[in-house]
Amino acid sequence: MMLKLVIPTEEYKEQVLSYKAEFLENGDDMAGTSGLRHAETFEAWLARDISTRSEKTVPEGRVPAWTYLAINEAGRLVGMINVRYRLTPQLLQYAGNIGYSIRKCERRKGYATEMLSLALIEAKKLGLDRVLITCDKSNIASAKTILKNGGVLENELRLDDGEIVQRYWIEL
Repeated sequence: MMLKLVIPTEEYKEQVLSYKAEFLENGDDMAGTSGLRHAETFEAWLARDISTRSEKTVPEGRVPAWTYLAINEAGRLVGMINVRYRLTPQLLQYAGNIGYSIRKCERRKGYATEMLSLALIEAKKLGLDRVLITCDKSNIASAKTILKNGGVLENELRLDDGEIVQRYWIEL
């Protein structure tokens, strides 16, 4: 399998919009997409994503982060992943440094494991020595992806809605 992580640009507009539409149609969580679900237009989403890349321009209430598109050998957008430079108290508890998602039709093909592996290289380039990644306890596929990339379960936290979040650390 050969994925590459690329920075979002206008070149990927149609693929990003198709990705969003597929997730909305399936009612899936769009983790790692830098707020794509709520963006009114691709251009607004891209501008916001670009603003989060620097401590100087990150919107209030957000942390600096890079969003990457995972493109397969056929040139298709199969996943998205977001790497946050630092953590707020809430991110430390429930979201972590990295969030990601894979198209429903592309799941169970090893893309998430490869995408996370590539994102860990990017996290190291950003100066991180270890990263926190979380997932719902019911998301067994995500837990396996994290474990395959060296994740060590620290603990589980129960959310107000009763869901349980697992918190994994990966040393870089």
